[in-house]
Amino acid sequence: FVTGQIPQIGRMLLPMHIPVILCGLICGGKGGAAVGFIMPLMRSAIFIMPTMYPDAVAMAFELAAYGFIAGFMYENARWHCVKSLYRCMAAAMIGGRIVWGAAMFSLLGIGENGFTLGMFFAGAFINALPGIILQLVFIPAMMLALDKTHLVPFGKNKKIPEKPKRETI
Repeated sequence: FVTGQIPQIGRMLLPMHIPVILCGLICGGKGGAAVGFIMPLMRSAIFIMPTMYPDAVAMAFELAAYGFIAGFMYENARWHCVKSLYRCMAAAMIGGRIVWGAAMFSLLGIGENGFTLGMFFAGAFINALPGIILQLVFIPAMMLALDKTHLVPFGKNKKIPEKPKRETI
């Protein structure tokens, strides 16, 4: 709540990204996408931060991509280990930022008042570097903690058991 009410800190630490990525990793791609899409819109409607247009709308697509990519890749990973986790997170971070750039470009267009390539790199990478580092440290630590509590299987030799297939008559 504190970081989201101060836009400069929120853009730097990316506080909504962490629960969305965790949701994707734990609940799967569909759950991560749903939470990611709803979270910024709901936050904007309740607390007026981020602003609904264009920030919350673009973030809805970005965070949906984050949750879906992280969850889908992790669900389909052969092993659920730190190496696999970092692969999923890297793909989600890159994919989500591309989706955010496309959404901002669609919402603002190009031109003097539009969305520029410089704005994309500043918003997606340069200003977000502290948040990216925070995610790369915090999310694996959280997954390891969840493993220790036996809530989420995690580790080199741990694979989430496959769901039983339904028999059709």
